[in-house]
Amino acid sequence: MIKTVQTTPYDDQKMGTAGLRRKSKIVMQPHYVENFMQSIFNTIGDLKGKTFLVGGDGRFYNDVAIQKIIKMAAANGVSKLIIGQNGFISTPAGSHVILKHKADGGFVLSASHNPGGENGDFGIKYANETGGQAPSAITDKIYQNTKNIKEYKICDVPDIDLSKLGKQELCGMEIEIIDPVSDYVNMMQEIFDFNAIKKLFANGFTMRFDAMNAVTGPYAQRIFEEILGAKKGSVVNAAPLPDFGGLHPDPNLVYAKDLVDLMFSDKAPDFGAANDGDGDRNMILGKKFFVTPSDSLAILTDNYKYIPAYKDGIYGVAKSAATSTAVGRVAKAHNIGYYEVPTGWKYFVNLMDSKRITICGEESFGTGASHIREKDGIWAVLFWLSIIAATGKSVEEITIEHWKKYGRSYYMRFDFEGISTETADKLMADLEAKLPSLNGKEINGFTVEKAAPFVYQDPVDGSSTKNGLVISFKDGSRIVYRLSGTGSSGATLRVYLEKYETEKLLEKPQGMLEDILKAAMDIAEITPRTGKQHADVIT
Repeated sequence: MIKTVQTTPYDDQKMGTAGLRRKSKIVMQPHYVENFMQSIFNTIGDLKGKTFLVGGDGRFYNDVAIQKIIKMAAANGVSKLIIGQNGFISTPAGSHVILKHKADGGFVLSASHNPGGENGDFGIKYANETGGQAPSAITDKIYQNTKNIKEYKICDVPDIDLSKLGKQELCGMEIEIIDPVSDYVNMMQEIFDFNAIKKLFANGFTMRFDAMNAVTGPYAQRIFEEILGAKKGSVVNAAPLPDFGGLHPDPNLVYAKDLVDLMFSDKAPDFGAANDGDGDRNMILGKKFFVTPSDSLAILTDNYKYIPAYKDGIYGVAKSAATSTAVGRVAKAHNIGYYEVPTGWKYFVNLMDSKRITICGEESFGTGASHIREKDGIWAVLFWLSIIAATGKSVEEITIEHWKKYGRSYYMRFDFEGISTETADKLMADLEAKLPSLNGKEINGFTVEKAAPFVYQDPVDGSSTKNGLVISFKDGSRIVYRLSGTGSSGATLRVYLEKYETEKLLEKPQGMLEDILKAAMDIAEITPRTGKQHADVIT
């Protein structure tokens, strides 16, 4: 019943900041998934008595890969798998299941916000017992294993029925199929005052939630429409589809175009939000008003006392280095802990586990808290609805009042996509070598105060991580450069711009950042090196 299959290594199975992420057709190659999973099982070691979560965002090839993982887990001696019904589970819900059931880890099959389908992307996230992404020390060992793998174990049995809730057995391993939504809903009800939000909707408040044909559609329908009383149809694109209906499931101003167009029209509801493919990212909009993720993190942190779970205080807050400094001013005002970490949610986990932070977030539309060890899109939406319910103010009013209190960080991200890896690596290496010579120089009207790589010293485990290059100017403006670790092919150069203002609070961000963008392009020689005159995506 258990087969040992001979195989040869693939050389591209190194995990990035959010697991393994490759084109679907690459993952569909013979033994590709099997090699990767066997390398994880080999790295973990003795699997007797261990329990793992399995689920995914429903993208193309999820169903095939999940069956392979089930059969391999049984063959390798795993005692139990907890699987989302029909193979579905969002990343935040998966983290919660791992923590609630004290599981030893989990596998969420998702490429997050990347497109799906046969010609799209596929991914496998490996979480450990914290419910968060496995640390680099472990993923590096897994990668070494993938380079030397010679065989894998798998049970030679038919596929199992993932639609039937309850327990069953496969090759001596227990399998429990669970409702992927109910546990998550119960957790949200423990954090937020659902009655207050119900009253908001009962009084005529309107919203539009775009699930982008991805995994959070069923979660959003149950929470917003069935429990909280939002008008039926408030959740759109609610059925998860293998190719996300042709949408790019990234909740930003470019890819959530239908939602953005509605919210900036005269027919806009009071509140708009979207989640990404696996439900960990979010976008927040008011009537003709967009809240940047950096501002959203700062506003949520400033208003934590409106949330029952946080009314007695929070430990602190953390942001990725590329995220604007807005939340730092909030942390100082509230006298709570404040940390800057590299890009990648796994860097927040040590801070949460050691009770240094409660809330955290990053500029790439991700916010979350210590209720789980992943970012959480629906949590962020419920937090915003709670603030609106408590204050009676609109999204725009809440945000502008925040700027008046703390000042505004004009902030945007410019993505230069599809650059050859060789070109991108050389651009960054040459830029890093140039940084020391920039200190004290004036560039396009900005005087450099400090130019250096961002280096993070983890206060918990003492590890050191370099992630991106930062140029800080004397007026508080900043440029951050980094290469993205979430793509499936080529390289994306991300350039983050920030300008701090206390007087001009209602200007258009792109106009306020025009001069600093030119400086950023010139310093890194982006156009001559890449041929790109403009960014491919601006958020």
